[in-house]
Amino acid sequence: MSQSPSDGLYLLDYGAGNVRSVFNAIESLGYKINLINSSADFDKAKKIIFPGVGSFGHAIDSMKRKNLIEPLLKYIQSGRPLFGICVGMQVLFQGSEESDSPGLGIFPGRVELFSSHSKSVPNIGWNNPVIVQSLPDTIDMSKTGINSDSLYYYVHSYAVPYPETQNNLNFVNTATRYGDQTFISSVWSKNIFATQFHPEKSGETGLKLLDFFIKDFTCLPETSSPIPRPIPSRTSVRVIACMDVRTNDQGDLVVTKGDQYDVREASQGNQVRNLGKPVQLAKRYYQEGADEVTFLNITSFRNTPLNDTPMLDVLRQASKSVFVPMTVGGGIRSITNEISGESWSAVQVADAYFLAGADKVSIGSDAVYSAEKLISNKGIKDGSSSIEQISSVYGSQAVVVSIDPKRVYVNDPSETSHTSVLTTNKGPNNESYCWFQCTVKGGRESRDIDVVQLSKAVSELGAGEILLNCIDKDGTNSGYDLELIKLVKSSVTIPVIASSGAGKPSDFSDAINLANADAVLAAGIFHRKEVSISEVKEYLKSENIGVRCV
Repeated sequence: MSQSPSDGLYLLDYGAGNVRSVFNAIESLGYKINLINSSADFDKAKKIIFPGVGSFGHAIDSMKRKNLIEPLLKYIQSGRPLFGICVGMQVLFQGSEESDSPGLGIFPGRVELFSSHSKSVPNIGWNNPVIVQSLPDTIDMSKTGINSDSLYYYVHSYAVPYPETQNNLNFVNTATRYGDQTFISSVWSKNIFATQFHPEKSGETGLKLLDFFIKDFTCLPETSSPIPRPIPSRTSVRVIACMDVRTNDQGDLVVTKGDQYDVREASQGNQVRNLGKPVQLAKRYYQEGADEVTFLNITSFRNTPLNDTPMLDVLRQASKSVFVPMTVGGGIRSITNEISGESWSAVQVADAYFLAGADKVSIGSDAVYSAEKLISNKGIKDGSSSIEQISSVYGSQAVVVSIDPKRVYVNDPSETSHTSVLTTNKGPNNESYCWFQCTVKGGRESRDIDVVQLSKAVSELGAGEILLNCIDKDGTNSGYDLELIKLVKSSVTIPVIASSGAGKPSDFSDAINLANADAVLAAGIFHRKEVSISEVKEYLKSENIGVRCV
């Protein structure tokens, strides 16, 4: 009986959260992978994949608690292959600015925080790893999928700088440029291959790299050497497909969409508008080239999210065929069941969604309440917010804050204490200024906090990204609110996703070129096939905006 290339293939999970994506990616290639449950499993392993998300310190501390460090070092010393992913690569270095805990010290260098002077941080998006390592002629790099055109998905605030003038970097396989900084994006030394990017979330290109490791990986001799070459930035703008998910009147989980959040169709007996099934739509968007998929759970199980079996199952099923990042939002916060008295921390709630297949969680109303508390405490953080708790474990890049503002018009900035802008879209009484009031509960309740206050506060609390909606624009197909996007972009350094109002391809380019959005998101026009993802990307390419094409 012939052996499978995946015989002896193991996954090292120190409690990072979403390892389901790696499992599903491996299984989609026709292989099986085992989970390391104890130090004895290291002796059985012939190849190990070591994924990681979140903070450097959390990874090291978790590995220490689980007694994984010594067996891992022994495994590496044995010469058997290891594939590290993201934090699974970072911990192979000497240490990180993110933590006082030392790394494993396999490679020289330290992990450093990106500068946010000229770019958004975290780095979230698709970019090109450039090969800088001289490899033996016996290695066929085409099998890896890494070439001058390949784009992979990155999501990180910290990275190991790539000092292009040094010559002792024979272990560096690729380098990548993000804005004004170049960092090590993969290493290949003897039996170790590791990437800063996420192959399991990089579509077919990433799957090809995983297949290479399982089937064709070769340990390198010590004679490889660096190749001096320029590292151009190939950062691509993300086009995101979003799905509002809720149960309809028949009890089925459906994707819906409303105008100003009204999801019922008057012409169909006031039934919940049904635009498709979430798993099937997610798969369609992945195949059409969506760079990310977002699920916003707009009803069910908000008070008992760990019992939200339908939504958790959507994530489990979608992650089997969607190999780009998935975000889930709706009711993510610390919760106590008023009837049973049972409590769940925000991290426990996030855990459930990450384990089901999500890569990021989106926090809405709870972020507003947390921001109000931070402001009332004069900017002093106490660690109690969902944002702080989840980002401390999973990293800021795993926490998205969804903001739902609406315009409030004034004749003059002196009429309000909130940050106002001179607007070209004048108010109903010809007012020339407006401020953007934030809301909770799906836009149904207004709060005395503006979008600048909220954006700055959630960034300070540890959010890694803002999903910027606009109640006034939702469902209008009249284009994004560029004045709103510009205002928020000028207020924070974390990435901002433009949402609400897109109706044609040029709306997407306007959000990027005119308002500097880091990503663009749409829902209804994709669901109804009024505009396709490929049409959007082709138009963006024609405007010289970098995009990932499939």
